[in-house]
Amino acid sequence: MSVQFVDTILHCKYLLAIKPMTIQNECAIVIDEGQIVDLVASHEIPFSYRAADELFFDNHLLMPGLINTHGHAAMSLLRGFADDLALQTWLNDHIWPAETKFVSAAFVELGTELAMAEMLMTGTTCFSDMYFFPDAAAEAVDRVGMRAQIAATIFDFPCNWGSGPDDYLSKARSMAEDLKQHELINFAIAPHAPYTVNDTNFAKAKAFADEFDIPLQVHLHETQQEVDDAVASSGTRPLNRLIDNQFIDAKSQLVHMTALTAADIEAVAKLGASVITCPRSNLKLASGMCPTQALLDNGVNVAIGTDGAASNNALDMFSELQYTALTAKIKHGNPEAISATSALEMATINGAKALGVQDICGTLERGKSADMIAIDMSGIDLQPCFNLIAELVYSQIGHRVTDVWVAGRRLVQDQQLTTIDNKHLRSRVQAFTEQALTKTAKD
Repeated sequence: MSVQFVDTILHCKYLLAIKPMTIQNECAIVIDEGQIVDLVASHEIPFSYRAADELFFDNHLLMPGLINTHGHAAMSLLRGFADDLALQTWLNDHIWPAETKFVSAAFVELGTELAMAEMLMTGTTCFSDMYFFPDAAAEAVDRVGMRAQIAATIFDFPCNWGSGPDDYLSKARSMAEDLKQHELINFAIAPHAPYTVNDTNFAKAKAFADEFDIPLQVHLHETQQEVDDAVASSGTRPLNRLIDNQFIDAKSQLVHMTALTAADIEAVAKLGASVITCPRSNLKLASGMCPTQALLDNGVNVAIGTDGAASNNALDMFSELQYTALTAKIKHGNPEAISATSALEMATINGAKALGVQDICGTLERGKSADMIAIDMSGIDLQPCFNLIAELVYSQIGHRVTDVWVAGRRLVQDQQLTTIDNKHLRSRVQAFTEQALTKTAKD
């Protein structure tokens, strides 16, 4: 038998490929040119492969990187800026005025890098971002080497990024063209919400999505108040409005979805769209809880997002998938709702499906990109370990991530970022914080 020479071989004590959802012991992952070539028992490696880099993770579990399907990365710079407030008060009286005051391309570049540092250190390899100055976010992503969906946000009104919806779409067009061939960044369009985008501008956003064959992401049914206000003013639920006008389809990503009836769930299932739940943010803002198990039971693809750090306040997807499982049990009054297995699927392969990258990442399989993480399972807080899959969901895991790869490139090594200068980043964030405090005090 001939021996194949490859770039990297990773040996691990435990392997969780997601498909299958079973723990395999003493395995190796073979990587070449950024892709997974093979997954085999470690003892078989000498007979089949040689590598320039062969690493041994004797206490670790290797699994796919987590996929954060909704967030506002640059809002990491507004972490703790306004807490313990209802959604509309938080948004209208605090966040939007702060964004008017501070947001710029430089703000977005810095905030996105800060968000990526946190996400990488806690096991996220791919994320979706909905925010202003998406070109600045894309530049940061390209520099750091994460996988991302960058979504250009559309409003009816002007903001620091542009003069209005037509200006936003013009800038988005340029980005969509530029990112067509990018290996790690996909583009999307994001009409912010039914209450901030009218039918004319929603139609333009949907036409844009159709033209470029890209997803559309939207905040939808985030609170019962949003639904009640829409019904009072128009007689129509926001979801029905978007479906009736054909503004959303199977590629759409519907974020939050806490206020749903059985008819709503049936409509989403028929549509084929994905739902993205953000439990920690929804709990903090008392927005409600997404009926995740009911959606899954009806065949809806449900994924997980952190939302922004201004309303969470963390971007740790292991914490988020834990909350997804726990809140479902309360929401449905059933301890079997959203099992550990389901939560892990939602944070990996379901997220990949929602973003349209399921053929690239979300599981560890031959031919897929080597997007993966190593977790040290030797900590005393993880002992004894009778069920590794449950341990990943119900214990505190994010801080146990030691190494992260995206497309075979090692972005975290021994809990150190390799493409982000932590010290320099901290210095820049501190400078912004001092500037913001000074400016806020003057105002």
